[in-house]
Amino acid sequence: MFDLITIGRCGVDVYPLQTGVGLAQVESFGKFLGGSPTNVAVAAARHGLSSAVITAVGADPFGDYVRSAIAGFGVDNRYVATFAEATTPVTFCEIFPPDHFPIYFYRGEHPPDLRVPPESLDLDAIRAAKVFWFSATGLSMEPSRAAHAAALAARGDAGWTVFDLDYRPTLWKGPAEEAVRQVLPLADVAVGNLDEVEVAVGTRDPEAAAQALLDAGVKVAIVKMGPKGVFARSRTETALAEPVEVEVVNGIGAGDAFGGAICLGLLRGWPLERTIRFANAAGAFVAARLACADAMPTTDEVTQLMEGRA
Repeated sequence: MFDLITIGRCGVDVYPLQTGVGLAQVESFGKFLGGSPTNVAVAAARHGLSSAVITAVGADPFGDYVRSAIAGFGVDNRYVATFAEATTPVTFCEIFPPDHFPIYFYRGEHPPDLRVPPESLDLDAIRAAKVFWFSATGLSMEPSRAAHAAALAARGDAGWTVFDLDYRPTLWKGPAEEAVRQVLPLADVAVGNLDEVEVAVGTRDPEAAAQALLDAGVKVAIVKMGPKGVFARSRTETALAEPVEVEVVNGIGAGDAFGGAICLGLLRGWPLERTIRFANAAGAFVAARLACADAMPTTDEVTQLMEGRA
């Protein structure tokens, strides 16, 4: 039994080692493990949770790198498939701190992580996992959408099922609203920023969006408000986490660190306010660093930041 199984994107993040300039002017880059659900599994592993990721790579050197990097971060890679007819996705970004980080996805027409079919899933492991984490991108194309449906059907009422609303418009060939809204009742927790909750429930107002997510069937709604912090609501609790001030270097991986920390709070049975305060600090920790997976903090590092000792 795993504490956490995630499903979805993986790939290689190629980040510029010069900040404040566009890609045309960048002279050198660093190579890092990427893909939001994969990074969430890494973030959880840094907190001592046993995690695995269901994803796929191409039969190429970057695929070899992704597979070994996942294992190197302490995440089980047994569910990483290989599709010879696809190439491992590569993502570039530009870094303009504190709040402008354009992302350029090179995923091809049908990336490997969206080729994972339902029949390849270990449904017993998915059912047994204490937390199952999936993102909206996995609903954007078949057979991935069918695989997600099979996984969610296997989950039933088991453990915590977390829906990362993670909406990336460029990764969809059509509207996402219907696919996202159909799945909401199957999740226990929904997590998203203001743009993402608007896709899910039609409003950017944090309190109204959180309530709408609860009305749609989730038990916990978490709305990330950027520099204004995090608002969350369950059927019995309402919580607000103030922003954690850091000198931002690259904000792209903050949400993944946030996700791994949310998983820790759920499994530890923390109150909602403690969970989102801890997750917010974990996100801030990564935002102050260049990389995503490589920068994921331990529990002690997040605690030290919250206590002003980082």
